[in-house]
Amino acid sequence: QVQLVESGGGLVQAGGSLRISCATSGRTFGMDVMAWFRQAPGKEHEFVSRITWSGPTRAVYADSVRGRFTISRDNTKNTVFLQMNSLKPEDTATYYCATGAYGSRRPADYNYWGQGTQVTVSS
Repeated sequence: QVQLVESGGGLVQAGGSLRISCATSGRTFGMDVMAWFRQAPGKEHEFVSRITWSGPTRAVYADSVRGRFTISRDNTKNTVFLQMNSLKPEDTATYYCATGAYGSRRPADYNYWGQGTQVTVSS
């Protein structure tokens, strides 16, 4: 059974930093890509970043977070991280990790999702 569990969300002031994690278990074939999405109230899921489990890191970022966020992986712990620096109030959202077979920015292309972790950035 595939499980993704996010942790590390919280409240932070603008300009601050936060690191969120996604621990995975039960990964199977076809789940080579891990992605972070976020969803603000009343909005659609927004792609944030993605990374592959194998080979070179090949991280991909949304324009809105490039240069501020860094995605990384720990294959020994089956965990993916999102380091978020220089946070802005518009980064406030529920952050979800998801896994799928190939790189995509579309939520529909990811088969398994975590329950989400709330990140709130105060101004």
